[in-house]
Amino acid sequence: MERKKKLVLLREKIDKIDNEIISLLNKRAKICKEIGKLKQEFGIEEYVPEREFKILEKVESKAKDMPPKYMRSIFNDIISACRSLERKLKVCYLGPEGSFTHLAAREKFGIGTNYIALKTIEDIFEEVNEGKADYGVVPIESSTEGTVTTTLDMFIRYNIKIVGEILLKINHCLLSKYSKDDIKVLYSHPQAFAQCRKWLRENLPNVELRECSSTSEAARIASKEKNSGAIASKIAAEIYSLKVIEEGIQDYKENYTRFLIIGNHEARKSGNDKTSIVFSIKDKAGALYEILEPFAKLKINLTKIESRPSRQEPWDYYFFLDFQGHKDDAKVKKALKEVEEKCVFLKVLGSYPSNL
Repeated sequence: MERKKKLVLLREKIDKIDNEIISLLNKRAKICKEIGKLKQEFGIEEYVPEREFKILEKVESKAKDMPPKYMRSIFNDIISACRSLERKLKVCYLGPEGSFTHLAAREKFGIGTNYIALKTIEDIFEEVNEGKADYGVVPIESSTEGTVTTTLDMFIRYNIKIVGEILLKINHCLLSKYSKDDIKVLYSHPQAFAQCRKWLRENLPNVELRECSSTSEAARIASKEKNSGAIASKIAAEIYSLKVIEEGIQDYKENYTRFLIIGNHEARKSGNDKTSIVFSIKDKAGALYEILEPFAKLKINLTKIESRPSRQEPWDYYFFLDFQGHKDDAKVKKALKEVEEKCVFLKVLGSYPSNL
């Protein structure tokens, strides 16, 4: 009897706390509406990545009894819901629904957002460039299979800014309406096939592999085609009414994909930033060394370097570089000034809060 009484008292405490939370959320929503009016008046963007980054970092640091990742997730949706009271953002991603790019977009922008599924990475850049979407989410690199080169190429063609990044752990599943032994054709994105190469060789050596534009497109096709399956996310199985035949089939369990958030404005300093640039250099000995030297001299940490053919003439390349710091930091400004003097072409793709 005493235990039941104690349980009732504890539940009453929770009810009281819940009422306090509801009251505080309503107060927060009211203030957000006022902020929305001021933003409209001064022409300020609704999504302020550096501000949201600082809030979520603070929330995680103050978590005690609630695990930090859950606290962050709850507050991310609170921020998203309150942002939608100012204006509901349009965010496009590589679809269809249920792709890993969709999951990354949902993780960053939360429940209070209109999501637009598009067929190709180029479509996402075009949609943002034309102002039909506020932001786009595109894959940039996998921890196991390297860079998504199509995304790099788009940054040369479009004058689009990087305003954020998302790191998502990738868990590949074998999906189908049929048993593993009855699958004759398997659909997925080329990166997913590459990330599950060993598993496929050992488990489905005789199955025909067919490439798709995304893992969720693979799931959609498999849901309609006899004796077929797909490598996709668990959520894609729910969306397209497929069974999860086997989970976690990627060859490396610590399998992550980095995504970029693209938009038409620049992110301000958050205190923990990364900058991405693209440049081309003169065809002479030591040219690349001369470009990288200012970063070493100023002790700016480089996190990624990649080259891509310019397609203007044979053996001519663009170089993509990521480094720690914001373009408005004094030493970054100094480094970029030196780089600009030594290279043929320089474009700052964006400075944004680092999620890594």
